Amino acid sequence: MPGMGSGVQATNPTIVAAFHSALFRDLFIVLGLLGVLALAWSVLSISSLARSYRGAARRGGAAGTLGGAAPSVAADSGEPDSPPESLEPLARKLLRYSFAALWLLDGLLQLQSALPLGMVSQVIDPTASASPGFVRTAVGFGAATWSNHPVQAAAAAVFIQVGLGLWLAVARRGRLSRFAGAASAVWALLVWVFAESFGGIFAPGASFLFGLPGAVLFYAVAGGLLALPERAWSPRLGRLLVRGLGLFLLGMAVLQAWPGRSFWSNHDGAIARMVNQMSATPQPSTVRSIVASFGSFASGHGVALNLLAVVVLGALGAAFLFARPKVVRAAVPPAVLFLFAGWVLVQDCGFFGGLGTDPNSMLPLLFLALASEVALLGRPAPRLAGAAAASPTAPAHSAGPSGRPGVMRGLGRIVLGLAAIGVVAVGALPMAVASTNRTADPILAEALAGSTNWTVGPTPSFSLVDQNGHTVTLSSLRGKAVLLTFLDPVCNFDCPLIAQYLKGVDAELGPEARHVQLVAIVANPLYRAPVYMKAFDRQEGLTSLHNWFFLTGSLGQLQQAWERFGVTVSVSPAGAMIAHTDILYVIDPLGRTREILSSNPGPGTSSYESSFSSLLASAAVRALHSA
Repeated sequence: MPGMGSGVQATNPTIVAAFHSALFRDLFIVLGLLGVLALAWSVLSISSLARSYRGAARRGGAAGTLGGAAPSVAADSGEPDSPPESLEPLARKLLRYSFAALWLLDGLLQLQSALPLGMVSQVIDPTASASPGFVRTAVGFGAATWSNHPVQAAAAAVFIQVGLGLWLAVARRGRLSRFAGAASAVWALLVWVFAESFGGIFAPGASFLFGLPGAVLFYAVAGGLLALPERAWSPRLGRLLVRGLGLFLLGMAVLQAWPGRSFWSNHDGAIARMVNQMSATPQPSTVRSIVASFGSFASGHGVALNLLAVVVLGALGAAFLFARPKVVRAAVPPAVLFLFAGWVLVQDCGFFGGLGTDPNSMLPLLFLALASEVALLGRPAPRLAGAAAASPTAPAHSAGPSGRPGVMRGLGRIVLGLAAIGVVAVGALPMAVASTNRTADPILAEALAGSTNWTVGPTPSFSLVDQNGHTVTLSSLRGKAVLLTFLDPVCNFDCPLIAQYLKGVDAELGPEARHVQLVAIVANPLYRAPVYMKAFDRQEGLTSLHNWFFLTGSLGQLQQAWERFGVTVSVSPAGAMIAHTDILYVIDPLGRTREILSSNPGPGTSSYESSFSSLLASAAVRALHSA
């Protein structure tokens, strides 16, 4: 049959257009939210100013010498009596800004037009396929959600990750900032499990050089650290972080040195294969030249490169595990050089070519290492009470005009934080709804079927018999919407899939199914007896449907119907297969054709089956209410 086994390309124009439309829709929602928050901020500003002047007037204070101190407002968190924002621990600030930039980068990478359809086939499935069964089971949930709602999921990922980046950037201190860290940790863990297959830690051939244990696991660690109270940021925390990094690097050194793996090979070793594969992906010519040159070197010196990686990982791990400030200070520059070189030469910057959605693991680990060193060498964050008492003569935020800048900065930070949370919500809420909806979006079927032939006109007449020998005519179906297609009762390929689509229509319509008639006309000149139709019904589970007709007749009657409905039926040589047109008519209760759709079943996955059923159910409802 034409189209058998065909699917939708990742750059399908219908899906791409829908993705761009969804992005613009969500962007308008975000802009509307920003407008509301800006209006609220203006109202609060005016109200605060009015209260200041009324209070000054009551006290009889002169303009410019207003007395009375108002409660202080945290510069960015909304918490009263917080210390100035400059007292945020330097290590925390470094971690917050660096991972805010990473989340923003990841969100922008999600804008790739091929991502809605390519995420599962090119990102999720390749890693999951090499993992154990329990990993594939866990990943299957996320893959099914994305496959069923690719446009919605891809747009949601953009706004969630951009929103997290903005949230981390603007919420500098206090509860709002800690919540930003917790939210980023939760989202990172979800991505690590359902999109990265636990970072590939259960897949064979895993290596730190290739991305183990998954980039977003480091995002989760960073988010967890940012969720800690600020008083926890002390040399003690830095020592724990540095030692944890040392243990991790030592473990990666042992894994890299493990015998019996293809890393210990001078010819076509794992490192050379990885680098050469990355150099062949689309990317800037300068980067490609650098990576390709390194790939040529790796092809002849695989053992030496792997030995170097093991030695460096082991030495750095031991140095960090020692956790002495002088040793750590000396180890950080070579660690940065090693991680940056691996990020460029082996991981090819992570996002070039294909559908890269993050910069891979070495860059976020580099930021974690720098923050750990700063935390180890820095001072603990001052306690809130201590900070408040440290400057008893410092001017408090005044209730008058002279104190308004600090108050308004605090309100501005709150508004910006709420705006960032709103951006996250614009993506997170639709994603949550999509995860509970197991019915695929009709856009998948629309993309495969192509443009709908919208028409209103007479439907060709017919007089045939159903699988039970009863005569059925077009006029006998008046009063119901009709979905009419053509099936081969002995087909083992597309026709059973189309039958399942129709069965799904009946289930999706629910109570309205009694007003919709599902009809198929035999499209096989050789096997057209009712016995074949009944066998087909039993095989496909159609016998329980009360609104299902499978029609047949004499060869002359069938040929007349095929001709009138524009269906081409041909017998392949040796009778191996019957080829016929994949077409479906949507007929209203008055017998008029409303739409003509392609019934090409595509790849036959559960997502496409559900999507076609949803598409056909919607078409039936439109026809039912159009008469």
